[in-house]
Amino acid sequence: MYDVAIIGAGPAGASAAIFTAKAGKRTLVLDDGKSVTKRALMKNYYAIPEITGPDMVAIGKEQVTTLGGEIVEAPVTALTPIEGGIRLTAGDRQVEAKHVILATGMVTGLAESVGIRTKPGTEPRIKTIVDVDAQGRTSMPGVWAAGTVAGVSMHVVVTAGDGAKVAINVISELNGERWVDHDLMPAQ
Repeated sequence: MYDVAIIGAGPAGASAAIFTAKAGKRTLVLDDGKSVTKRALMKNYYAIPEITGPDMVAIGKEQVTTLGGEIVEAPVTALTPIEGGIRLTAGDRQVEAKHVILATGMVTGLAESVGIRTKPGTEPRIKTIVDVDAQGRTSMPGVWAAGTVAGVSMHVVVTAGDGAKVAINVISELNGERWVDHDLMPAQ
């Protein structure tokens, strides 16, 4: 059983996966390859003068796998609560995870199909979002949401930050105490 399964490898999903994998949590990212970020050009991302969406997505995925996470290209079609977690169906594959993070961008169809509570969106062109609490929890135990699908601005730097925030909350819950990750430069 995975500690965390993340649906979506765009900025919110990859950011969440980078944090969970780096924290030593068994991490799986399931991605359908349809991230809207793949069509973007970012000139407003902190500390990066300019980057294309395809490059950002590729670098994010590489970071996830370098830190020990797994990425599978497959759309998730079902979430089923089980004892101790959630079973995810992706094509003919089923996997289980203690926690799931929805990072599906503007798409709420999976959440709606499994009965997760949604509400009207507030961002332009975002009709519906997943209803989450301040930590990112949805109405289905063990399922969290991050990024645009959770109602934050669809600006990449914001969705990436929200993915990290939700991941930190999931890691903290798994650990039973608040988790913080700070790397220091080697002394010179």
